[in-house]
Amino acid sequence: MPVYVQLITWTERGSSAVKETVQRARRAREQAQKLGARLREVIWTMGRYDAVAIIEAPNDETASRFALWVGAQGAARTETLRGYTEEEIGKIVEGI
Repeated sequence: MPVYVQLITWTERGSSAVKETVQRARRAREQAQKLGARLREVIWTMGRYDAVAIIEAPNDETASRFALWVGAQGAARTETLRGYTEEEIGKIVEGI
């Protein structure tokens, strides 16, 4: 299944409710499952981003639905990157 890296920045609402961050991640994991995706891991970070999530989804549309759902909750903004495994990138660069 394709892998996506989601860079997460809290909104003012998310920062003011920081004590709920673990609960929000649990809800996000449940929502990902409902959409047919898998929230593999959330890592809270210091610096430019407040957290990074690793997601598996069957396609870009599902990954986009999940990112839109996260944003609609109002606690975070996301930037989603498509990731490639070693095998996938190997096939991509074969044609160069």
